[in-house]
Amino acid sequence: MTATIPNLPSLYDPFSTEAKWQKFWEDNQVYKADPNKGGEPYCIVIPPPNVTGSLHMGHAFESALIDTLVRYHRMQGRNTLWLPGTDHASIAVHSMLEKQLKTEGKTRYELGREKFLERAWQWKAESEGTILNQLRRLGVSVDWSRERFTLDEGLSKAVVEAFTRLYEEGLIYRGEYLVNWCPASGSAVSDVEVENQEVNGNLWHFRYPLTDGSGFVEVATTRPETMLGDTAVAVNPNDDRYKHLIGKTLTLPILQREIPIIGDEFVDPTFGTGCVKVTPAHDPNDFDMGKRHNLPLINIMNKDGTLNANAGEFQGQDRFVARKNVVSRLEADGFLVKIEDYKHTVPYSDRGKVPIEPLLSTQWFVKIRPLADNTLEFLDQQTSPEFVPQRWTKVYRDWLVKLTDWCISRQLWWGHQIPAWYAVSETGGQITDNTPFVVAKSETEAWEKAKSQFGENVNLEQDPDVLDTWFSSGLWPFSTLGWPEQTQDLATYYPTTTLVTGFDIIFFWVARMTMMAGHFTGQMPFQTVYIHGLVLDEKGQKMSKTKGNGIDPLLLIDKYGTDALRYTLIREVAGAGQDIRLEYDRKKDESASVEASRNFANKLWNAARFVMMNLDGQTPQQLGNPVAIELSDRWILSRYHQVVKQTTNYIDNYGLGEAAKGLYEFFWGDFCDQYIELVKSRLQADADPVSRRVAQQTLGYILEGIMKLLHPFMPHITEEIWQTLTQQSTVPQTLPLQLYPQVDANLIDQALEEQFELLIATIRTIRNLRAEADIKPGVKVTANLQTQSQKEREILTSGQDYIKDLAKVETLTITDKQENQTVAAKKPQRGLKTIGLIIVGIIFGRLGLAVGYAIDDIPIIGTFFELVGFGYTAWFVSQNLLTAQGRLRLWSRFFPQRELEQPQEAENAIAGVIGTIQVLIPLSGVVDIEVVRAKLEKSLSKAEAEVQSLSTRLNNPSFVDRARADVVQGAREALAEAQKQAEILRVRLKALP
Repeated sequence: MTATIPNLPSLYDPFSTEAKWQKFWEDNQVYKADPNKGGEPYCIVIPPPNVTGSLHMGHAFESALIDTLVRYHRMQGRNTLWLPGTDHASIAVHSMLEKQLKTEGKTRYELGREKFLERAWQWKAESEGTILNQLRRLGVSVDWSRERFTLDEGLSKAVVEAFTRLYEEGLIYRGEYLVNWCPASGSAVSDVEVENQEVNGNLWHFRYPLTDGSGFVEVATTRPETMLGDTAVAVNPNDDRYKHLIGKTLTLPILQREIPIIGDEFVDPTFGTGCVKVTPAHDPNDFDMGKRHNLPLINIMNKDGTLNANAGEFQGQDRFVARKNVVSRLEADGFLVKIEDYKHTVPYSDRGKVPIEPLLSTQWFVKIRPLADNTLEFLDQQTSPEFVPQRWTKVYRDWLVKLTDWCISRQLWWGHQIPAWYAVSETGGQITDNTPFVVAKSETEAWEKAKSQFGENVNLEQDPDVLDTWFSSGLWPFSTLGWPEQTQDLATYYPTTTLVTGFDIIFFWVARMTMMAGHFTGQMPFQTVYIHGLVLDEKGQKMSKTKGNGIDPLLLIDKYGTDALRYTLIREVAGAGQDIRLEYDRKKDESASVEASRNFANKLWNAARFVMMNLDGQTPQQLGNPVAIELSDRWILSRYHQVVKQTTNYIDNYGLGEAAKGLYEFFWGDFCDQYIELVKSRLQADADPVSRRVAQQTLGYILEGIMKLLHPFMPHITEEIWQTLTQQSTVPQTLPLQLYPQVDANLIDQALEEQFELLIATIRTIRNLRAEADIKPGVKVTANLQTQSQKEREILTSGQDYIKDLAKVETLTITDKQENQTVAAKKPQRGLKTIGLIIVGIIFGRLGLAVGYAIDDIPIIGTFFELVGFGYTAWFVSQNLLTAQGRLRLWSRFFPQRELEQPQEAENAIAGVIGTIQVLIPLSGVVDIEVVRAKLEKSLSKAEAEVQSLSTRLNNPSFVDRARADVVQGAREALAEAQKQAEILRVRLKALP
């Protein structure tokens, strides 16, 4: 391929770039998995969003996490499949269609099942594209050719297979049981679809008279209307207050039904009055007591939440209307004792958003214990699956231990119709609780079975109910790969590698998948379950439709770009499984954190443009790998391979946020702020050719590596830069299919990095000092670096050219700190000591003269001593008097205990410290210190006035109590910022000479 001059536009346009590459990847089936390709498989099946849904921030967060993992492992050379799909969401779709029909004045029964389902499929066709196209906007690297839907032909076949197998194994049965009934959706719901909410309610106390007229017992209840279905009153058999009443009967008020008093240890003597009304058909605990004591089951409730004929005069009334009327009647009849305020927990339907009604109903159930116990064996014996973070293992295990039989039938039409056919000819043409049935994989098979059992004239009718949505979702990891057929996909990609999901559906979905997979495939459906946290709003609160505090990810994508949003969501993760907080200004629909990521994208773009403009039109491959010749080259290559090692380690251990932050710091700090600045002079046309070539090689090598490292996090911009940098042909390679960078341990030099960090810290300190002294960028300064460490002096000397270049230093001296110290005694003490030194000198001088005169009288010797004395004097003066250092040494001999201070020139310099290194920048002739001081003092006065004003405002109770919470919080934040600024200004003033 002939090299051309790479050309990136001056400004990065995320919108056209992202749309271009999303289309390219999909059109060219870049992410299409091939089970015959070989290599270690890596598979994730998407947690299927509801077909009725639209992208919310939770979807965006989860999809960004999954895509980062998938892209990383694909670039590691693994045979990767990310399988997409959607869930049919039976309750949501059914409720939506019934609301539509209601506005038309129709019901589903008037429309008929066939027409109703036609509408549902039409809605699916229109709605499904919304969520899938939104996922495309996120740039997810899924294999769209394998897209699945929980009601498609293949998955429906898997559902029927699973149901019939479980039935034939005795693990599915049909029976009458107390279920959670949702009057809003007109369907049973499972235990995990019930959300317990704490409400402020009442506790009503009533008297039930003894039939023999000897008195009464007092009961308390939160649901007065259910007393119409009471069939007993229970007391604890060990309660001395009531044990003598066990076996007697009561007359139920209003209905005048005679009911027994029973003894059961379930009753808590400390709750209420110690007497409990028993309504077996409307309370799960009462249902169990009813079975223990053979009590009759009286259902007073219709499936729409109104009362039936068993409620007598209250028939046809809504349950909550009937509650008020029953209380009024009991009060009028003299049975109401008192009403207490009472905070208690009420179970709500997660779908219908109304209180559920425990209702006696004939339903289909899965016998859950064999499945749950089998799954527990995998967990306890094989630690399978493994949870990240590990703390969720206990939550998952506890749930499996507590599971009870699962009600899987739903009184809906949209979904998988239960594969059971009733011989209605045996029960007068109607489906009753006692109608015999056959379970079959098809209607043809059902007829064959029914005729063999009931004769040729049998009349069959399929069960009108559908299966719980979670039944089909429980099969998702293997049904999407072709099960029950033994497909190549199933053989290659199952069990899947990782499940990425939120903690809120461990019970809804994760446990059901593991139970189903363990039973049908003998393996856990995934090796690892990565539980991520929530995306919280700007106030740290959970986003919800109820609060109306959601943040539309598409709005942020349209403003800042997909890569910016993806990178923000991942970078904010401070540890696997942690919640993240997203900054957001609702007035402006802006996010400071996403804007920061967009700025990062712009930095990537501009740095790439600079590098490519300095490669003389050559690609990194044409330039070849660098052979470092200078300190800075060896340092950046060592830092790069450290980051490769660090990033790989983080992602392998689900530290995605830490990986993202590490790459940011390396690119912006080490590569852009340091290395690019260091090599600019080497890139000039007149620079040494060998040095210039190595600089180009290093820049190209590192830039391409950074694009690969960042690709899983920011796929679009990295693809655009990489394509331009490597100058792909008309049938280009694509970055997602390149190998992820590998660590070259030979290029890692930890000692070198530590040395270079010292140079960088020194440069940073000089720059900061320049800023504090308000030295203009174009002005070069003199800098004196002082340290007692010989090693530090050697490091500084080796990098002095870098210091001078990046810190704008003209004259740089590097000295031993001791050599620059002078005496710092107080002036009166210094004067006294000086006088003492003079006196001592005079005494020794006189003694010396006397000795000298005596020696001088001796022939020859006198002349010799004169010569020696003259030589010694010359040496003494040169060593101890001519220089400041010499005078310091002489002074220290006499007064070693004295404090030391900086040389006189430090009095007109600004100083800073890096570890044991002191930095001095003389300011004389560089800046007008008094002008700088005046400027800082003026800024400080302004900051202090702001602090005073805000403090006065916040100390005013009237403002704090009456102003909006966001206004008060804004004032507090402004005060903190003003205090911080004032402190910085004081420090800068203090640092001035």
